[in-house]
Amino acid sequence: MTEQSMFAALGRFAARRRRWVVVAAVAFAAFAGVWGTGVFGSLTGGAGFDDPRSESVAADRVLAGPLGRHTPDVVVLYDTGARSVDDPSVASAIRTAVDAVPRTGIAELRTFWSTGDPAFVSRDRHATYVTVRFASSVDQERVKALRKVEPAFAVPGTTVRFGGVTAMTEQVNARAGRDIARAESVSMPLLVVLLVVVFGSLVAASLPLAVGGLVALGSFAVLRAVTAVTDVSTFAVNVVTILGLGLAIDYGLLMVTRFRDELRADGSDLDAAVARTVATAGRTVAVSGLLVAVSFAGLTVFPSRFLGSMGYAGAAVVVFAVAGSLTLLPALLRFAGHRVNALRVPLPRLRNPGERWYRTAHLVMRRPLLSTVGLVAVLLALGAPFLGVNWARPGDWVLPADADARTVTRQLGDRFTADPAKQITAVVEGAADRSALDAYARDLARVPGVRGAAVTGIRGNQTRISLGYGFDPMSRQAARTVRDLRAMAPPPGTKALFTGMPASRVDIVHMIGARVPWMLAFVALVTFAVLFGAFGSVVLPVKALLLNLLSLSAAFGAVKLVFQDGWFSGVLGFTPVGVVDADFPVLIVAIAFGLAVDYEVFLLARIREERARAATSSAAAAPDGAADPARAADPAEAIAAAVRRTSTVITGAALLMVVVVAGFLASGIVFMQVIGVGLMLAVVVDATVVRGLLVPAVMRLLGEWAWWSPGRRPPRAAAGGRAAPPAVPGSRPARP
Repeated sequence: MTEQSMFAALGRFAARRRRWVVVAAVAFAAFAGVWGTGVFGSLTGGAGFDDPRSESVAADRVLAGPLGRHTPDVVVLYDTGARSVDDPSVASAIRTAVDAVPRTGIAELRTFWSTGDPAFVSRDRHATYVTVRFASSVDQERVKALRKVEPAFAVPGTTVRFGGVTAMTEQVNARAGRDIARAESVSMPLLVVLLVVVFGSLVAASLPLAVGGLVALGSFAVLRAVTAVTDVSTFAVNVVTILGLGLAIDYGLLMVTRFRDELRADGSDLDAAVARTVATAGRTVAVSGLLVAVSFAGLTVFPSRFLGSMGYAGAAVVVFAVAGSLTLLPALLRFAGHRVNALRVPLPRLRNPGERWYRTAHLVMRRPLLSTVGLVAVLLALGAPFLGVNWARPGDWVLPADADARTVTRQLGDRFTADPAKQITAVVEGAADRSALDAYARDLARVPGVRGAAVTGIRGNQTRISLGYGFDPMSRQAARTVRDLRAMAPPPGTKALFTGMPASRVDIVHMIGARVPWMLAFVALVTFAVLFGAFGSVVLPVKALLLNLLSLSAAFGAVKLVFQDGWFSGVLGFTPVGVVDADFPVLIVAIAFGLAVDYEVFLLARIREERARAATSSAAAAPDGAADPARAADPAEAIAAAVRRTSTVITGAALLMVVVVAGFLASGIVFMQVIGVGLMLAVVVDATVVRGLLVPAVMRLLGEWAWWSPGRRPPRAAAGGRAAPPAVPGSRPARP
């Protein structure tokens, strides 16, 4: 059985057993809605951005033992307004509230009155802070502990804000959940309207939505199954389920559009129309879905829980979206039949955009070399700003400027002599006398950027040295300071490990930089193999990889300009801090690269069909039944015709995906906005500049060499400079 006949058989099965397929889908949706939603109790919690094999995490593991931590998890800031902290009534109210805070789960709670340290009071004497260190070394356990005691810190007449790493994590989690819900509430109505506009029929528009709804529910069940194998970050549910919905609707758009084409060509046999739809568009969905899943799977090369769980969960959900598109959707198409065009919505008749893309494709193909060079130069210029990116890791800077965690950090820097949360901790392992340890601490204190260092704990052969700093932990100065500290020789016979926000940032950026080449190599290798298997060419996969990187470079250049340099920050409502989070461009690569290959497969599959159709028509028109090479597929015409035929699908799919991720722009979390801006620009650039302009120019420039592979010589040019295309098995002539 050939590959095409296998997909046709799947389509016939779904059409003939459509009732059973729909019943099974409804039953699974009910199961996913009940059992699948239990995934929220199976998540490990937290983001898990750190590399578990890094130096900073190794130091954290030591500090989780008998040596203990010293850096506070939460800084509770009391702003007393016009009253002074020295006012007995103010002091009494704060002390009474703090004394009443339940101590369960709290290892240490320090105040100005318990320590006598003047650093706990602001210079103007109108603010003070309390530091809290929890007993647990697990992020989410500390977050839960904070939620339990947070209300107890309230003092009437005083503004109370919570800062520090644990408070930041709690605020990001809470806001991200609200923002995702808001994004979905905005995206779904827009998706419905856009589908109706694209199809012009309520019935046709409802079919992709039905599959998308099944995938959205099924994603929970898939993710819960994944949690049985590996840890899954809470953010995976938020991002992956939305993207799974978007992909399912994209695939539904392709399948429904092709089914309508088949009905127009010959709709007398509905089962056959469904079979042909699955044999053509369904095969394309399977190939493109496999490539998107591979792009997600590339994230598993990163050891961080956040990226790894995104990889496993994303790949699983994409496979499920493909399965739903190849089973439930064909069954629904058979149920709809000719009624797929029913319930038409009266919309103004617009000029066919396919004709404009058709003419534009011919235009760029008249000067293919000039068009290719010019377009590549433009995309490279758009990506050039990314060369100056300053990488960071998530911190309180991802929150809105008025969020508690950012406000506390800002006020501690402006009004107090030091920020107690700004600490780097050195863990010294090995036997050393106290004088050598004190001398080492003094050496560390002389490193530029460090504000004092002291031994703060000794347990057996383990020593803790706490170092203060005043710089931004995401600045380039922070990275230099960490490198200088790690280069400092510890006492003989010992080794030193450094942790803290600046050290964690350095380790995360190093981990991503070291693993990105492996991710790209894995994705490129598998993409090459899949595209070679699909099209039998070694040139087309290389072209696809290079062009996809170009579209990504343009998007990344914009991400750097927006989030590091602050372009349009007022429109998006965030305060730039001169950095870009290192995790989320990697996530954008996985998603956008998969979508770009998705659109590439849509277009290349249609180019191949157009070539085969022209060759078949030429053979049918010849008196002796032999194709006339001079009349066979004109390469430029086949490319332009394919661009025209796929323009509605690719443009519609791109618009739908833009709508899906547009809700991220309204988020108050910067990294959610990064996903929104990065994906929107990558999708738009790829669907317009790359697919509509650059691919036709490059394909025309390559000519028949685009279809070359070892052992297959490109056809010799025939009269008129055209070459006869190879026959494509399973193709059928166009119907009038």
